[in-house]
Amino acid sequence: MGRVKTRKTVKFLGLVAIIASFFVLSGYWGSSVVIALPPPEDTPEEILRTQIIIEARSPIDGRFLTAAEYIQLQAQLQEVPPPKLDPKIREQIFLLRLRKTLFQFFPFLNF
Repeated sequence: MGRVKTRKTVKFLGLVAIIASFFVLSGYWGSSVVIALPPPEDTPEEILRTQIIIEARSPIDGRFLTAAEYIQLQAQLQEVPPPKLDPKIREQIFLLRLRKTLFQFFPFLNF
């Protein structure tokens, strides 16, 4: 009879330990979901999408511009084409890129 009582006690204590650990872990699991939420002062994306942007950044130097200044800058950039490279420099860049590509496929070449 002593063995049966001991086994029942061990099973009961094991069941109590499993249930207690389940409750402890479920408490931590619920708090991790709360941590993953954004802070309450953060503006939702749906509201940000509906706002009209009246300031912009310059694509050249990154300074803040008003909407009118931004439109003027865009017009200037479309009128004046970007400066072109010297054909010799362009050819050198092409040859360097070609050399780099060839070295990736044929690393044993020395040219």
